Amino acid sequence: MAKQNWLITGVSTGLGRAFAQAALAVGHTVVGTVRSEKDLRSFEELRPGRAHGRILDVRDDDAVSGVVAGAESSVGPLDVVIANAGYGLEGTFEETPLAEVRRQFEVNVFGAAATLRSALPHMRRRRRGHLMAVTSMGGLVAVPGMSAYCGSKFALEGMLEALGKEVAQFGVHVTAIEPGSFRTDWAGRSMTRTAQSIDDYDELFTPIREARQKASGNQLGNPAKAGEAVVHIASVEQPPAHLVLGSDALRLVTTARTAVDDDIRAWEMLSRTTDFAEGAQL
Repeated sequence: MAKQNWLITGVSTGLGRAFAQAALAVGHTVVGTVRSEKDLRSFEELRPGRAHGRILDVRDDDAVSGVVAGAESSVGPLDVVIANAGYGLEGTFEETPLAEVRRQFEVNVFGAAATLRSALPHMRRRRRGHLMAVTSMGGLVAVPGMSAYCGSKFALEGMLEALGKEVAQFGVHVTAIEPGSFRTDWAGRSMTRTAQSIDDYDELFTPIREARQKASGNQLGNPAKAGEAVVHIASVEQPPAHLVLGSDALRLVTTARTAVDDDIRAWEMLSRTTDFAEGAQL
């Protein structure tokens, strides 16, 4: 396997850390972004000389551009960039303040966009590279109590799919990484939870919230294996546009896509009635 230079945002914990560890294990060099000096030191100790930490808030567009440009000049041409930094926001749509929804999109969507946009010109000029972003199975299937989170991930999915079609001509690949439930702290300490303030939702949402908290730390997915999967697709000639990780994600995403297909088929005749009878005017 040819040695590559990677940049991954959000490597302090969770899947970002697992992706970085897997890449480092096979000899790649990784620039990883963190939020504190303590996390920076911890990351660089993984592989001194090949693990390069950078402190970054992905909401700061100029800082993101600076980190990417600095990595290109000090470490070398970036072969793989993963926009991983993000967080979960739990709460029903009506109970979630709009300020929290905006913050969710600032990190999960605009932070990812800033990362990929900063790396793309370098890859386009070289006519090679692989851009990835972590969306989640929540970018393909929506669940009650995660409207802001799923909304941000659905938005990121659409952005990545269009981007992939734009840059394929330059030899640049784009992959949406769609994990299911992995044994990280995403559903525990890392989850932001809005207060339950409307009794009408309690019967539906309280069991969901309690089940997610109970499952935290006991999830089916193995982060190390997710890291190995991502390293693998970064080495193949034709990587996928979508990489679903986890059997739970496969099951839920397949069910959700079938439901969409069923709706389209059921209402096909009504859909056709909205055309002009004489057809398109060219």
